Amino acid sequence: MGWGRFSGRGIGATLAPVLAVALTFVLLRGACSGNNVQGPPPTPPPPPPPPTPLDSAQAAAFLDTIETRTFHYFWDLTNASNGLTPDRSPTPSFSSIAAVGFALTAYPIGVERGYITRDEARQRVVTTLRFFWTATQDSSASGATGYHGFFYHFLDMNTGARFQQVELSTIDTALLLAGVLTCQSYFDGTDAIETEIRRLSDSIYRRTDWQWAAPRAPLVALGWHPESGFLGYDWRGYNEAMILYILALGSPTHPVAPGAWTGWTSNYQWDTFYGQAHVGFAPLFGHHYSHVWIDFRRIQDVYMQGRGIDYFENSRRATYAQRAYAYANPGTWRGYSDRIWGLTASDGPGDLTLTIDGRSRQFHSYWARGASFTENPDDGTIAPTAAGGSIPFAPEIAIPALYAMRHTYGDALFSTFGFRDAFNPTFTRSSAAGWFDVDYLGIDQGPIIAMIENYRSELIWRLMRGNPHIVRGLCRAGFTGGWIAGKCPP
Repeated sequence: MGWGRFSGRGIGATLAPVLAVALTFVLLRGACSGNNVQGPPPTPPPPPPPPTPLDSAQAAAFLDTIETRTFHYFWDLTNASNGLTPDRSPTPSFSSIAAVGFALTAYPIGVERGYITRDEARQRVVTTLRFFWTATQDSSASGATGYHGFFYHFLDMNTGARFQQVELSTIDTALLLAGVLTCQSYFDGTDAIETEIRRLSDSIYRRTDWQWAAPRAPLVALGWHPESGFLGYDWRGYNEAMILYILALGSPTHPVAPGAWTGWTSNYQWDTFYGQAHVGFAPLFGHHYSHVWIDFRRIQDVYMQGRGIDYFENSRRATYAQRAYAYANPGTWRGYSDRIWGLTASDGPGDLTLTIDGRSRQFHSYWARGASFTENPDDGTIAPTAAGGSIPFAPEIAIPALYAMRHTYGDALFSTFGFRDAFNPTFTRSSAAGWFDVDYLGIDQGPIIAMIENYRSELIWRLMRGNPHIVRGLCRAGFTGGWIAGKCPP
């Protein structure tokens, strides 16, 4: 959802377009955030001594705990009557269609880990898919759920209708579809329900009209409003939208032209940040989202062939660069270290300026934080999902980071559904220990559970390596080598 948490989360072409697209969304995020409307959570105790290193058994138990609690965000809070997952909790909110995509991805994990039965999972999945297949699709300004096979960014949790005047989001639809196709691949039984899951999944994906969403073909627009038409910017340059173009290219019914991938990569920026040469994107979610579903290890497009690495290695380097940035801590924020790090789009303490330790500090509420050679939007707010989503790339630093966060901040940061969205040790207006979010966010919980599972069993990657739509999209984008070798037509 890249600065698409602003319009998905994606940054699109440049910062200016994102800000233009994002204004309504940012206001909605702020209005629904619990940061300024609820009291702070319990003040944590003083930080304990640094945790001792985890051995393999301790690490496995720790990951079990994170996965279990995070799974229950999706299972316990989703509306069982229509499958819609809340954008955040406990603050009452609308549903995020991207959060639904992560929920659909989490359900097979829940079955494999024994949190729920296969029958429980398939009943929830088929309910979700029936809702999205039958929900109103038309150009009306209110009452519809989507148009041309795409869906509005936020939906009413009960009715499923468009929330206020949010955009029809191409990236958030892509994240939803990725979850849909995960279930298509997982539920492979011959009984009536699993057969229906596969049929509905295929129909929902085939209905998505990527050609309609490319008014400046072959690139796909960030979104569309019934009141004003398409947004003026397209997805290009590195961010979370790789999955969008793989799905758009792989469509058997309405694919974009192969030139879309070249247009996407043409705005890549390559440079070195804290010793790591890679394609830059400041918030770490841009290095996570597409990797939730696609195993990019040892497969390459033309761009990565020219750089001699793959996208998995690119994300590993971005992860290490962020950790080095936190250790260097050029902004002298409290709490940053080689064990506690991670900047991405997340909640924050609020939009205000305070004088702390004799220095003027500007803070933000929901904001796309990050660190890269491209930019450094940093207000001292750390999001656990930044390290959690990086576990497959760099488990040796990501798992200890999460462990240090839990060990240091305790229940103020890690509670019912795992890690709360964010914390800021520098923001001491309400507590000497800093600010701690009251909410969990679905789009940040999703990468945590999915990427832990990919690290442990490769479950989602294995499922999607066999999905024909994903394979077709990668082939049309020009990927070769590794597991996709021999799967593309000559």
